[in-house]
Amino acid sequence: MHNESEAPAGPVPVGQVSDAPKRNWVDAYAPVWSRPWLRLSRADRPIGTWLLLIPCWWGVLTAALMRGQFGWLDIHAMVICAFGAALMRGAGCTWNDFTDRDIDGRVERTRSRPIPSGQVSPKAALVWMAAQALIAFVLLLTLYKTAIWLGVIALIPVAIYPFAKRFTWWPQVFLGIAFNWGALLGFVAVGGWLSPVAFLLYAAGIVWTLFYDTIYALQDVEDDALIGVKSTARLFGNNVRNWLFGFMCGAVLLMAAALIMAALARENPLQLIIGIAAPWAFGWHLVWQLRHLDAEDPASALKAFRSNRNAGLIPALFLALALMV
Repeated sequence: MHNESEAPAGPVPVGQVSDAPKRNWVDAYAPVWSRPWLRLSRADRPIGTWLLLIPCWWGVLTAALMRGQFGWLDIHAMVICAFGAALMRGAGCTWNDFTDRDIDGRVERTRSRPIPSGQVSPKAALVWMAAQALIAFVLLLTLYKTAIWLGVIALIPVAIYPFAKRFTWWPQVFLGIAFNWGALLGFVAVGGWLSPVAFLLYAAGIVWTLFYDTIYALQDVEDDALIGVKSTARLFGNNVRNWLFGFMCGAVLLMAAALIMAALARENPLQLIIGIAAPWAFGWHLVWQLRHLDAEDPASALKAFRSNRNAGLIPALFLALALMV
C-alpha cells in the first residue's frame, strides 16, 4: 500500500486540497467540473465517511447478534447506512466549511478548501448541502419509523458541532455525539428498539472519537492557538498521550460491556468469546497507534488518524464472525 502522505509523481491537480491523499480518485478521475463539489463533501478524503459509517454497522451487526439471525433486513440497513453516511458526511462537511470559511482561510492546512480558496461560493455551498441532506432523507424513509426519527434528531448535533470549538475546549465531544449516532440508528433499523447495549456501543464510539479526533487536532495546534480555536489537543498540551491512553481504555471497556451483554442474550459460549475478543483486538490497534504517534509531527498525527478506519472495522469483522457460529 502506498503512503498517502508522500509527494505525487506528477503535478498537483489545480484546486487540490492540501491534506487530501495524493492520487485520490476525485483529483485523478472525477470530471473537472465536479471536483470542487466533491472536495467540499470530502469525497477526496474518505476516512471521515468510514468513521461515520462504522458505528452504524456496529449497531446493525450487534442487533442482528441479539436477534440470532442476519438476513435481508440487515443487508438493506447496512447498504442504506453506507449511502447515507457518504451523503450526510458530505452535507455535514459542507456545513462545517460554510461556518468555518473565515477561520479556514487563516489556517495553513485548510485555506485550500473549496470555499476559502474561491472554488465554491458560500451560497452555492448551502444549496449543495441541502441537496445531499435531502437525498439522505429519502433513503432514511426506507427504514423503521423510529430510525427515521433518530435520523432527523441527528441533525441537531451536526448543526451545533462547527460552533463548538468557539465556546468549549471539548468540541470533540460534540463530534462524537454526531458521528456515532449511527450506532443507535443502525441498532434500531434492524431491531426496532433501543436497549442498554445500543447506548453502551454509542458511548464507546464517542470515547473512540475523543481518541482519534484529538490525534487529528494535533495537526493544527499552533494555528488554532494563534486564532483562538479550542480543541482537546490544545487543552491537554504535554499530557496528550496520557489522555489518549485513557480514551483508549474507556472505548475498549465500554465496547466490551456492550458486546458481552449482546452475546449473553444468546447464551452461546463461542459468541461470548468472540464478544470479548472484538474489543481486545480493537484495543491493540489503538495501542499500535499510540506507539507510533509522534505528537509533534503533523504527518504522524494524520497517519494515525487515518488508521482508525481499520481499527473500527475490526469489531465489525468480529461481529460478523459471531453471527456465523
